[in-house]
Amino acid sequence: MPANKNVVGCKWVYKLKHNSDGTIARYKARLVAKGFHQQHGIDFDETFSPVIKPPTVRLILSLAVSLKWPLRQLDVKNAFLHGKLKEEVYMTQPQGYIDSVHSNYVCRLHKSIYGLKQAPRAWFESFTSQLLHLGFTASTADSSLFIYKNDTVIAYLLLYVDDIVLTSNTPSYLDHLIQQLTTIFDLKDLGTLHYFLGLQVSKTATSLYIKQTKYAQDLLKKHNMLDCKPAPSPCCPNTRLSLHDGDPLPDPHGYRSMLKEFFVTLEALFIMASNSLLAHCHCLPTLMQIGLVTQMTGDPLLVFSSIWAPMPLPGLLRSSLLYLDPPLSQSIELSPFASAELCWIRTLLKDLGIYITDPPILWCDNVSALAIASNLVFHAKTKHIEVDFHFVRERVLHKDLVVKFVSTVDQLADIFTKSLSTHRFLDLRNNLTVPVPVHELEGG
Repeated sequence: MPANKNVVGCKWVYKLKHNSDGTIARYKARLVAKGFHQQHGIDFDETFSPVIKPPTVRLILSLAVSLKWPLRQLDVKNAFLHGKLKEEVYMTQPQGYIDSVHSNYVCRLHKSIYGLKQAPRAWFESFTSQLLHLGFTASTADSSLFIYKNDTVIAYLLLYVDDIVLTSNTPSYLDHLIQQLTTIFDLKDLGTLHYFLGLQVSKTATSLYIKQTKYAQDLLKKHNMLDCKPAPSPCCPNTRLSLHDGDPLPDPHGYRSMLKEFFVTLEALFIMASNSLLAHCHCLPTLMQIGLVTQMTGDPLLVFSSIWAPMPLPGLLRSSLLYLDPPLSQSIELSPFASAELCWIRTLLKDLGIYITDPPILWCDNVSALAIASNLVFHAKTKHIEVDFHFVRERVLHKDLVVKFVSTVDQLADIFTKSLSTHRFLDLRNNLTVPVPVHELEGG
């Protein structure tokens, strides 16, 4: 061990990998470094690694369905082991493989290993450098989306750590690309896209059906909630929470873990409000048989923006959310952030070579917000929002955005921001292209 260096421990981790139907796919044993032993500036520096954004996933899936392109899926075996380390990292010898003659020796790592803080970043840099060499370019809107254009061939690649989704207007090019990548990385061709980021995907001639039955089942099992009864809506109308109600949890770790896992769902957009209200746990089973249909209509982007009234609890999000049709994205806050999200979506579409001739329509049920967006006269009460106001007005003046009024009855985004009655919740959910089996509400 060199002097003045840090040494990182390691351990073996055993895991079962399951198929989407719950059956065991394979048994895995992996050597993992104890990254918490690392010291910043000594054996790691930059650690950030970008991952694909949920709106980008929805957009690419929608485009593939609309254009009738094939969707292929790849998995990289031991992806992090392909990343090259820039720092000097020393690790203890693995259990079961300790040199009996030189038991005091340590391992000098030249490539990244699972558990190291910089491992995701090293893998991302290694893989993306190869994609750029193969003629791909990274999207300016999302650095985990890679675009290939050569003559008549167009291909898109989504990268989420070691999961890869491919689509192209030329199926033969996908076979050629997979063959090229296989010569560099240890890849597994999983064929047609069927399971990605917890999403179960099934395709018809005109649409893509996405659900998270397995994800929800695993989540319920993990938190011992398989016996919970289903509920028709996430929470009661006009729910208000107080710091002084109920007893504090003796160990809030499990509860917080559930909220964190629940919040990253890509398909169940309609539980966002309840999850932000600290997730009414009794409604989790309602996810089991509910899915989202993704399809492109060719119409202009329609955006619904709704304000969420201030919460009585400190530290919770005061927000509003927008809903896009097609269901691509949702964004926090009313006009400025909704407008910024729209600008980002248009930039993403432009990177893909898709240009929207008609400006997106922002439907808002707040008359005051509409007046501010179109009125040149400042009012004393709007001074605190001058910067945001200018941003929205500029978008409207440059014809990048059209702001229109929608009645509260037709405000789709309310399902993201308010606790609603069961009847209202179900009406809005059905308008989000969320098909629900007939038996889903039985016993609720």
